[in-house]
Amino acid sequence: MSTLLLVHAHPDDEAISTGGVMMKARAAGHRVVLVTGTRGEVGEIYNMDEQSIRPRLGEVRTNELENASRLLGVNRGEFLGYRDSGMVGTADNENPKSFHRASLGEAAQRLAAILREEKPEVVVTYAADGTYGHPDHIKAHQATNAALDLLEKEGWRPRKLYYTVIPRSAMKAFMEQLPDEARRDNIGSRIQGTPDELITTKVDVSDLVDRKRGAFAAHVSQNDPNSWFATITDQIYRLAFGTEYYQLARGKPGSELPETDLFAGVG
Repeated sequence: MSTLLLVHAHPDDEAISTGGVMMKARAAGHRVVLVTGTRGEVGEIYNMDEQSIRPRLGEVRTNELENASRLLGVNRGEFLGYRDSGMVGTADNENPKSFHRASLGEAAQRLAAILREEKPEVVVTYAADGTYGHPDHIKAHQATNAALDLLEKEGWRPRKLYYTVIPRSAMKAFMEQLPDEARRDNIGSRIQGTPDELITTKVDVSDLVDRKRGAFAAHVSQNDPNSWFATITDQIYRLAFGTEYYQLARGKPGSELPETDLFAGVG
């Protein structure tokens, strides 16, 4: 049984960006391990009372992640133990307990301890830009690579390391389909996308879109019922989330490019 290990920043990140490959891996008999850097303590709060939930949002989001993980087929979930860093320029981003402010060496050692136990064949995290520049996403990228560097010195490496990415062409097509409200939200300026020529792997998860959406819905506190994201048509949603794209960063492709399976060539 091969193992897929994913390194994400906050509860809910796993569902939308990698939920399809997680469910596919579990259905194929692979082990799925989810490592999350923070408990999302400074996220926005929807569908709940702000005053009573804010002090314990980390606990609430942990429970939501457990519910989503069951839907996604996670065999083991772990936290690295850091605080949500918030966005650049906020006070939370300066908190010494935040993931952003953590020593890279320390974060790498925490992750390396899990990697030593699991020895996954396939590892997934974000590209260097963190998809949309969030400090915790960027730190997850840095910590994952630093941890793998440590373990390589010890004589072990995964067969493959992938970055979850959005092709620029797909981002452009998605933006063209969005309603005016979403365009006013200026989401396109935050997600530039990865050059198409760097995309090595395209995984069709169209048959799992509804289940992905259900996993994200399990993160109740993060679902704004009035947002454009919650109200876009099913057609646009499937365009955006029916294919998951990856960039092979370490290891060799297991088939002609683009691969259609993270475990191609792994077995």
